Amino acid sequence: QVQLVESGGGLVQPGGSLRLACAASGSIVSISAMGWYRQPPGNQRELVARITTGGPPTYANSVKGRFAISRDNANNTVYLQMNSLKPEDTAVYYCNAQVRRRWSEVNEYVYWGQGTHITVSS
Repeated sequence: QVQLVESGGGLVQPGGSLRLACAASGSIVSISAMGWYRQPPGNQRELVARITTGGPPTYANSVKGRFAISRDNANNTVYLQMNSLKPEDTAVYYCNAQVRRRWSEVNEYVYWGQGTHITVSS
């Protein structure tokens, strides 16, 4: 199995910064993509940022220029640096990874972290 563990959430004032981290562990041969999603209160889960192996990162329009996703491939970890936070960034943030688990198969599986709460409020 594969586990994703997120860290770095909390309460921050508008204009502040936070950095999220998500470490993947378990039966991992390779990870083709990792990303961050969020679910604001009363709304559906939405993509925040995503990064593929060897490809450029993609961002939701609402976070472009404020958030930056990065990845440590050696440690199967993805980060989300969030700057200039706004109250509308308040949400539960989830990490996501697309994982190949065995050398004997080419299938990839999608895993999710448990979520970390971010509240942007004065």
